[in-house]
Amino acid sequence: MAKSSSLNVRVVEGRALPAKDVSGSSDPYCIVKVDDEVVARTATIWRSLSPFWGEEYTVHLPLDFHHLAFYVLDEDTVGHDDIIGKISLSREAIAADPRGIDSWINLSRVDPDAEVQGEIRLSVQMMDDVRGRCLRCHVLQARDLAPRDISGTSDPFARVFWGSQSLETSTIKKTRFPHWDEVLELRELPGAPSPLRVELWDWDMVGKNDFLGMVEFPPQVLQQNPPNGWFRLLPFPRAEEDAGRNLGALRLKVRLNEDRVLPSPYYQPLTELLMESVLRPAEEDAASPLVVLEEVTLGDCRQDLATKLVKLFLGQGLAGPFLDYLTRREVARTTDPNTLFRSNSLASKSMEQFMKLVGMPYLHEVLKPVVNRVFEEKKYMELDPGKMELGRTRRISFKGMPSEEHVRETSLGLLTGYLGPIMDAIVGSVGRCPPAMRLAFKQLHQRVEERFPQAEHEQDLKYLAISGFLFLRFFAPAILTPKLFDLRDQHADPQTSRSLLLLAKAVQSIGNLGQQLGQGKELWMAPLYPFLLQSISRVRDFLDRLVNVEAVGEAGGSARALVPPSVTVREGYLLKRKEEPASLATRFAFKKRYFWLSGETLSYSKTPEWQMRSSIPVSHIRAVERVDEGAFQLPHVMQVVTQDDAGALHTTYLQCKNVNELNQWLSALRKASAPNPDKLAACHPGAFRGARWTCCLQAERSAAGCSRTHSAVTLGDWSDPLDPDAETQMVYRQLLLGRDQLRMKFLEGSNMATTLKADTGKGLRDCPDALAQQRTAATRLLEVLEDLDRAHEEFQQRERDHAASSPLRP
Repeated sequence: MAKSSSLNVRVVEGRALPAKDVSGSSDPYCIVKVDDEVVARTATIWRSLSPFWGEEYTVHLPLDFHHLAFYVLDEDTVGHDDIIGKISLSREAIAADPRGIDSWINLSRVDPDAEVQGEIRLSVQMMDDVRGRCLRCHVLQARDLAPRDISGTSDPFARVFWGSQSLETSTIKKTRFPHWDEVLELRELPGAPSPLRVELWDWDMVGKNDFLGMVEFPPQVLQQNPPNGWFRLLPFPRAEEDAGRNLGALRLKVRLNEDRVLPSPYYQPLTELLMESVLRPAEEDAASPLVVLEEVTLGDCRQDLATKLVKLFLGQGLAGPFLDYLTRREVARTTDPNTLFRSNSLASKSMEQFMKLVGMPYLHEVLKPVVNRVFEEKKYMELDPGKMELGRTRRISFKGMPSEEHVRETSLGLLTGYLGPIMDAIVGSVGRCPPAMRLAFKQLHQRVEERFPQAEHEQDLKYLAISGFLFLRFFAPAILTPKLFDLRDQHADPQTSRSLLLLAKAVQSIGNLGQQLGQGKELWMAPLYPFLLQSISRVRDFLDRLVNVEAVGEAGGSARALVPPSVTVREGYLLKRKEEPASLATRFAFKKRYFWLSGETLSYSKTPEWQMRSSIPVSHIRAVERVDEGAFQLPHVMQVVTQDDAGALHTTYLQCKNVNELNQWLSALRKASAPNPDKLAACHPGAFRGARWTCCLQAERSAAGCSRTHSAVTLGDWSDPLDPDAETQMVYRQLLLGRDQLRMKFLEGSNMATTLKADTGKGLRDCPDALAQQRTAATRLLEVLEDLDRAHEEFQQRERDHAASSPLRP
């Protein structure tokens, strides 16, 4: 039984942050850490004390993580960034509510003595002799200690306390991975039994020593089960203290998904029930198990459920029938065509997630060139007189300040100069749109035509249903916030953000087929109307060609990936260095190369156009890890450890341009190499230079790694492999949350009349068969839930029995 753990983290916004700049503002960004490992960095929001980020991350990680932390910093172009404050959430606090945390949380002061990390390895013995009781504390080593010196390392030593006695180890200079291998003996003095405390400190020649962390063991533990193994370092225990001043707050959404995924056969009954829902005749839609599932899923959980269901049906080769099923239900219960797909129903959320999962490369191909131009050219554009800053376009001339009309004409030319290529790219993209998306839109087109055949609706409604998704929920949001669609690494500055907003509004108006032109408060958009109206006819023709596609069979149930192994999942420039050329100057040993990663190879060449490529087989990768800054005096470096056919290990070092790019490459490489056997359990986070490892100072190149590897830590994205068992497990968890509601609603009949009327337009008296079928579906779902409950309990009992029978291991 596989175990899985993932954190869904959304850094929404901040408020009332303190000003750190002389201008009376700040340039805040947020760092997200899991157990002191940076997993994400939000973009910087310039000149704001109430920043909005809206950035979301899914982090897959080991089950034994301890805490999640958010640090808010003010970016400075000169000197170090200022720390504003932090929020720390324990694993227990996050797991307390299955629905997660969704609230404003105040920032607290960052205390250096509390910023500890790493582990220490100890072996303790209690011995009795003629002189009394003796405690032998074998201090072996420590790993991943916090860097306290400007070099990115520390000078650690250990101090052992037992009662009123204390002893110290030697100091190991310039390392975060010290090896002491020293035995300290302390004698017990008369009095009550004492706890054992081991503290780690960074030695400083000038000033006071810096605290690195501590562990403590009570007397009963020393007597009954003396410590032997690795122990996580903790900060000094202290009472909670007031920050002394308001540091502001963050609005966060955090949810922990921690599961034990059963073998595939256990999920077969639930999978069959869900598949049966989409394969049954249309007249039985209102009585399917999927109806029951949707009814007991709260609105805030529907997006996650939609993502899992889309992936589940993609893996079964039934994404088309699944979306068609949801479309039929949504259309059937819609009486006003103007409200079609306007709600956040399971149908709307599923189509959105389907477009992201299947269409992200298509989106990038269509929009990225123009979005990049907007960011790079930084042109000032504004049509709203209330927002015009006439001084922004002032030139050195004798004509003085430009007029409002001049700004409007210039902005109109710039906007159409960007909108023209956007629309050309969209209407010319029929052949590049994924066939699965085209088939889904064709089904949607047909269902709307069948439901609303009246002449007054037919003209534009069949187009609006498709453009409402493709333009209003896909293209326009991506133009508005390119960072959230991976089109850019950073959010736009205020001026570029306004330009993107104007472009997104224009694309949205085109997607609405001009129905709202001239209405509302934004009449200042009128200069764009001629271009928008001209584009609308092109969009109708584009949508007609888009849905003119023949149905083809989807990949069947054995499909485990969204993209074939040979397709490139990540590419870009990196700086590369091999481990061999030790004689070269450190900085100049890194060469700029263009890299491509697929499921089969990591290849690179001097430029994207260069014909000669070198390749590293993904099957040879044994570890993909970060490298300490001190190894090469360079930030954002990672290492790819490979094993050749003769069994020898080789290391390639790659430098990324920022921490987000580093995390994305680490994640992509770890996912690609996930099936590889013989993964390394430990590696060196430093480099072998000057005849020793820079991390642990060992003098042999072949010395065992001093740090654990992190192959399980990855970031979720659209290209993640399909995992039907994990996705079905999540659906099971969702059903568990709504089990009581399911019983009350469908078996006790309290709300059956309302539910059935909403689905079919008829009451209970008109649909006795549908009522019986819904009760049958609910009963079958509850039976499947009970079977899965029993299976989970059986596996957990086996784990408990195995743990009880296994000898204790250090």
